[in-house]
Order: sequence, then structure tokens, then C-alpha cells
Amino acid sequence: MNKDWSIVFLAGLFEIGWVTGLNHSYNWWTWALTLIAIYASMHLLIIGSERLPVGTTYAVFAGMGTAGTVVMEIFVFGEAFQLEKIVLILILLCGVIGLKLITPNEEQEGGDA
Repeated sequence: MNKDWSIVFLAGLFEIGWVTGLNHSYNWWTWALTLIAIYASMHLLIIGSERLPVGTTYAVFAGMGTAGTVVMEIFVFGEAFQLEKIVLILILLCGVIGLKLITPNEEQEGGDA
């Protein structure tokens, strides 16, 4: 995995954090952490998508955030487990992984900007 995809992956982890924080924040410091996660997620997404196709980058970011949030809610916060939901998340992940695999890893012409 190259540097740009690693940054998008990290942005997706922060997305899981802020989406979960929107639902579970209860005092000023948990809201502060949620706001920090929102900023970090969007900032890293912008950095990671500078040399990658924006549509593919956003699809990977959103798919990772969706799948991660569902898994987090089930295993950490006790949401009811539904096989249908897991199957749909696996289908989503197959699409995200497929997009990542078929996207060329080309660097911008002229070196790093």
C-alpha cells in the first residue's frame, strides 16, 4: 500500500471515530474529540486524494467508514447482530477493495507537489 492510500486509510479510521462520536458523545471533552476527529478525517482525505482519483478515494473512504462504524457499533456498543447487515457490509467491502485494486498507482507528473 503506497503512502497516499495509507493516508486515506488513516482518514477512514478517523471517520469511524467521529461518526461514532456523533452518536455517543456526552460531555465537552468527548465532543471535542469528535470535532478533532472530523477535522483530521477531512484533512487527511484531502491530502490522500491529491494524487489519487477523487471518486475512488472517496468511495474507499466512505465504504471503510460505513463498514467500520457498523462493526464498532456491534462489537463495542452492543447493537443487535444481523446476518443480513454483515452480508451487505461484506458486499460493500468487496466493491471498495475492487476499486482500490483496479486504480492505477500513478504519481503526479513532475514529482511531489
